[in-house]
Amino acid sequence: MNFLIKHKMTFIGAFTGALAGYLYYHFIGCASGTCAITSQPINSTLYGAAMGGLIFNSFQKDKPKSN
Repeated sequence: MNFLIKHKMTFIGAFTGALAGYLYYHFIGCASGTCAITSQPINSTLYGAAMGGLIFNSFQKDKPKSN
């Protein structure tokens, strides 16, 4: 449980990115089917989750270690 609390922003970002990636596929997508990321919903969702996790992780503050 401590792991989830420690990486809360990363998980929130991954969920938000996955949702945004799927919505991008659904509403914009790729008409020809030759786009690497947006041609299938799984690709778009996973890419969005990875990008969202990375972006939200950059806003996470590291707590200083107390001795």
